[in-house]
Amino acid sequence: MRSEAAVTVPHGPPEAGQIQRDAQRVFDVVCAGGVALIPLDVAYALVAATPAAVRRIYAAKGRDFSKPMGLVGGLAAHEALHDLDGTRRAMVHAVTVRHNLPVSVVAPLRQDHAYVQRLDEFVRRQSTLDGTLNLLLNAGALRTELARLCWEYRQPMVGTSANVSMTGSCYTVQGMDSAILAICDEVVDHGESKYHNPAGLSSTIIDFGAMRVVRRGVCFDRIREVLSADFSASINWNAIPVQR
Repeated sequence: MRSEAAVTVPHGPPEAGQIQRDAQRVFDVVCAGGVALIPLDVAYALVAATPAAVRRIYAAKGRDFSKPMGLVGGLAAHEALHDLDGTRRAMVHAVTVRHNLPVSVVAPLRQDHAYVQRLDEFVRRQSTLDGTLNLLLNAGALRTELARLCWEYRQPMVGTSANVSMTGSCYTVQGMDSAILAICDEVVDHGESKYHNPAGLSSTIIDFGAMRVVRRGVCFDRIREVLSADFSASINWNAIPVQR
């Protein structure tokens, strides 16, 4: 499909209309079988929907197929697809809504949900792990708008960090590896990611089903403060070195 990626670069912080236009363009490209590079607050990411596009991402990243991608989703998807009790849902709400922090939420998946059934079998396999689903929440305006479009039009998409595996996150298009840019049919450049950091960290991942940290990432200390102060539920805060 790819010839030369279209690049969208706003002048200064994008306004709401620009966000909506960029998200719609990404949505259309990905629905047509393409790969898009998009800005997130935590780092730049790649999104896709078809088996061929997902395979292109794995090949460019040098990523093992045993490591799943996440589903592009927002709070609506979280509420519908994650099988969690009220306390654990309140924990997610406290982090993402009350305190406006990004976090990747891993939780048991309602596998019989109609939205999940719309995923191609291969793509579904590559976006779940041991019956759980990873949803990155509150990761920026464009990601939130893209998630809204996916949910409204019942078009699931999957995403992963836009870097060669094990090399650290990328916070600018200019710092992107050429192998990553080469597979992109759409590139949205909104400048440097909000939570850029010298350690190359991306999102913090918490498994709210097993109540443990999967990965320490950006805002980890603040997230721990919020959950430790507001909830008596115990989380294992010792991160297991798993890259999702």
